[in-house]
Amino acid sequence: MWRRNVASRVAKGVAREATSYPEVCEHEVGEHARTMLAPFTSSKPVPGQPPLVMVKAEGCYVYDETGKSYLDGLAGLWSTSLGVQPRLAEAAKKQMDELPYYHSFWNRTTDVASQLSSELVGLGKALDVKKVFFTTSGSEANDTNVKVAWYYWNALGKPQRKKIIARHKAYHGVTIAASSLSGLPALHKAFDPIPLDFVRHTDTPHFWRHGRPGETESEFSGRLARNLEDLILKEDPETIAAFIAEPIMGAGGVIPPPEGYFDKIQQVLKKYEILFIADEVVTAFGRIGHMFGSEHFQMKPDLITTAKAISNAYVPLGAAFITQRVADVVDAHSGSMGTFGHGFTYSGHPVSCAVALEALKIYRELDIPRRVREDIGPAFQSGLRVIGEESQIVGEVRGNGMMAAMELARHRDPGRPLPPELSSASYLASRALEYGLIVRAVGDIVILSPPLVLSHAELSEMMAKLRMALQDTENMVAYKT
Repeated sequence: MWRRNVASRVAKGVAREATSYPEVCEHEVGEHARTMLAPFTSSKPVPGQPPLVMVKAEGCYVYDETGKSYLDGLAGLWSTSLGVQPRLAEAAKKQMDELPYYHSFWNRTTDVASQLSSELVGLGKALDVKKVFFTTSGSEANDTNVKVAWYYWNALGKPQRKKIIARHKAYHGVTIAASSLSGLPALHKAFDPIPLDFVRHTDTPHFWRHGRPGETESEFSGRLARNLEDLILKEDPETIAAFIAEPIMGAGGVIPPPEGYFDKIQQVLKKYEILFIADEVVTAFGRIGHMFGSEHFQMKPDLITTAKAISNAYVPLGAAFITQRVADVVDAHSGSMGTFGHGFTYSGHPVSCAVALEALKIYRELDIPRRVREDIGPAFQSGLRVIGEESQIVGEVRGNGMMAAMELARHRDPGRPLPPELSSASYLASRALEYGLIVRAVGDIVILSPPLVLSHAELSEMMAKLRMALQDTENMVAYKT
């Protein structure tokens, strides 16, 4: 039977209130989960490792079927930035009662889709945003921006401009186009012909790992910009449609750009009139202290991809932002080129739009960007750096705002990784889970991206549990090496 035990809060010994659940057998829940072909999970069941089944959320916590609570150090998948907000469920119910569905095809739409697009264009005013196209995910929004880029160049009479340059270790989604853009081999393995041949990849801007001895961050950025230009010249500038980049690389290991990086990259793009797509699926809506990460890094993209936190992940929603440079061309040539033949059944779904409108109100009311920029974000980053400095197996702590990574290595040396057979980051994540904290392991990297409404007491709890998990990992490494 489901157990009603409650996991104690490790930090300061504060226990969370018990939660009652229906009388459902754990075995039954596990069997149901095994009928799913789950994302980024081995399809073959591992004996003794049943799926972790979550059944409830409250604030910044989620609860499994036993009643154990977990502080969600990942905000779902970088997405529940506001934690649990009852107002969002109320907005969804209200919209379901009034107009549960209508489409946006053939010059028809809904009041909430129209209102949301206007509000989002207003948010992007400083970035010269003119139009928004709605999707249900970041992957779809990236696919949309690729197609918009192709439409743009076709409209200008340059149909040969089809190639998109992305970066190694980038993550842009898992649809066929988006996974081709992604620079992570795991997304390509066994799915050939992905990556498709219109994609090229350039350098990962990770100074700690790829900087040369004696090279400054600015010099490293200059070298990467020259490498990008060399790639453009090799491919022929007249064949390049766009360059795509995350302001901070997310799933590839939370890699902030080195000093001067985007300034130098944008100079190259401008020189060859290449469109710039900013993938803000993770960074938009306050995660690094601005509504758009592009604002923080003085980026001037032509197309912007968003999703996740736009609806606080309550309902699926993504949005492709189109700036005036591109939108004006699309508008001017729509008559000669015909209907903009792209869209999804759920583009601008009224329930999703209603929830997003309410989420935007909460972002404004709580002044989330300022809170991340001036309060909880600096405390989060400094706390992680203190923990990293105390350890001999933490090579680098990096991040910005409320996203961060802790990369494991001996003596802070990228050339001295921990033995791969130890799976040290995965071990750390499993120990954190045991203590009631959810983090993510990617190779030797531990990733955190907690809700932006995290309290300082919850931050202290997170740091205490992470420190214990790291100490356990240090002991494991010492014992086995």
